Amino acid sequence: MKVTSRFNALYTLWLMLIGFSAVTRTILLVKSIPELDLSPMLLIKIYAVGFFFDCVTFSYAAIPFVLVLVILPDRVFNSTFFRWCSSGACFVVTYLMLFNVVAEYTFFDEFATRFNFIAIDYLIYTNEVISNIRESYPVNVILTVLLLLNIAVFLPVRKHLNHSFSGKSRIGSRLKIGVLFLLLPVLSFATVDLSLTQISPNNYADELAGNGIYCLFSAFRNNELDFNKFYVNRDNNTVLARLKELVQEKHSRFETPGNQSVTRLIQPAGAEKRLNVVLVIEESLSAEFLTAFGNSGGGITPNLDKLAGESLFFTHLYATGTRTVRGLEALTLSMPPLPGTSIVKRPKNENFISWGSVMKEKGYENKFIYAGHGYFDNMNYFYANNGFKTIDRTNFSKDEITFTNAWGVCDEDLFLKVIKEADLSHGNKKPFFSVVMTTSNHRPYTYPEGKIDIPSKSGRGGGVKYADYAIGRLLAEAKKKPWFNDTVFVIVADHCAGSAAKLALPVKNYEIPLFIYAPAVIKPQVVDRMMSQIDVAPTVLGLLNFRYTSAFIGKDVMTTDVWSERAFISTYQKLGYIQDDKLLVLGPKKEAGYFSFDRKDGATVVLKPQENLLMDALAYIQGTNFIYKNRLNRLKE
Repeated sequence: MKVTSRFNALYTLWLMLIGFSAVTRTILLVKSIPELDLSPMLLIKIYAVGFFFDCVTFSYAAIPFVLVLVILPDRVFNSTFFRWCSSGACFVVTYLMLFNVVAEYTFFDEFATRFNFIAIDYLIYTNEVISNIRESYPVNVILTVLLLLNIAVFLPVRKHLNHSFSGKSRIGSRLKIGVLFLLLPVLSFATVDLSLTQISPNNYADELAGNGIYCLFSAFRNNELDFNKFYVNRDNNTVLARLKELVQEKHSRFETPGNQSVTRLIQPAGAEKRLNVVLVIEESLSAEFLTAFGNSGGGITPNLDKLAGESLFFTHLYATGTRTVRGLEALTLSMPPLPGTSIVKRPKNENFISWGSVMKEKGYENKFIYAGHGYFDNMNYFYANNGFKTIDRTNFSKDEITFTNAWGVCDEDLFLKVIKEADLSHGNKKPFFSVVMTTSNHRPYTYPEGKIDIPSKSGRGGGVKYADYAIGRLLAEAKKKPWFNDTVFVIVADHCAGSAAKLALPVKNYEIPLFIYAPAVIKPQVVDRMMSQIDVAPTVLGLLNFRYTSAFIGKDVMTTDVWSERAFISTYQKLGYIQDDKLLVLGPKKEAGYFSFDRKDGATVVLKPQENLLMDALAYIQGTNFIYKNRLNRLKE
């Protein structure tokens, strides 16, 4: 037999990967049909580009197999022992491919995307993720069914694999073929990236054209993207000059007007209000859940709907991203999203000028209080190194916990801990600033029974209603405390519940609510100015009438005389800038898409390029990137 006979094993691997990938793509295609404007040409593009990415994925997956095929001499390769080892490896590979079909479907069902940064997190934070999966799905049943199905798949594959053995070969001949195979991943690495999956304006079609395994490793590789290398950009000095114009406020002056920093002194007239602040960051609280935003789905937010009439209620706020860490970044640092992962998870994320640093300088006791384990998403490290004491699940005593799931203690237990910590600060005669991150409105949507009229683990509606119930209890318990009348409660979402849509950045899906509640000092009012999460910190600090040093990109919505209607939305690669009724989408490969949108239904229309819109977007995003890279928004050492 020829030397190529042993390389028949690679052909077997290729057939397996192409076959399983095609099955996965078809299943996801069927699931996505309601969101696709499917045409014969689009269908051809999906499968043609998909086949290309499947082959690219194979070129990487084949590397260890090529090395074995080249290195092993005939007497070892053709031995009975190695045949059994090969069969065992084949069984494992087919099982993993079957498992990947299920994993991709589950992930796509949750996030409407192939594997991305979220999947990377799932691989890193195995304790929370595995517990969450076990609580959400019948894992043992699924794994058993896959095992039985794998037996049927494995038998014909092994028969095909057996054709690879019993041949004779020479190392030189094997090496020549091996080098050719090893050149393929090198070529792919140099020339192929996910931008090639962008085959239409429809985000679902682009996702289907990819390969889940390739997307997973691409996300790992591109956790931070060089803005000036990958995105449309302009001269830094021009961009920074425009940014300084955009962030200028009525009661502010730049610390050093002539340089590239936006650091400025905020100096309002009148006395400061040393009020406590409790910032409640609600997991996945989309605006669409609230009756106050027109939801008619059974009144699942009665407490928040009532609160809308008792607070400063902001009705035109957009989340900056789709992950908790992106919301924490925007709320804490008051800066728009940069491409890649959130700064909360990046190295060298210490000592920013932040909401925490402002409060600490004013003598506040800052506490980050989280229902789960704070190592998740690097939250404890980030907050501990930006002016906060961290309190997470490990700091709850047994008598403080009535219910837990994979993500942490239930919202009620969390809020009672918040009140205890407030009592401690008040007892020490210290004002307090508590940043509170909830988890109950998250799959598997489990919570204590008997609290609401929706059984635990019934889905998103129950998670939202329980979260709303817990907020009602938090405020009811706080009203009994001597510090209540001197406390401002800020309730906002970390991100929306879901951003899946035909467009990569569906504006409507990023809407979230914001409440600022302090009945003794703040009069209720509906505020409909468009704003971003990055504006929350300066707005609250404005209500407190604080004088402070700011490097914030956000602005005080309430005191700005002429408010420029703008906000920011993003995925980990796509960056959206909203100005009035226009949306600019920036992407890697220096793409820029211009759209107008209808706020009521989110419908978009493609526009011609607009340089003024682009320059304002770059002022905010490229300018922020320059400031971040050059450490111009850090505390002075």
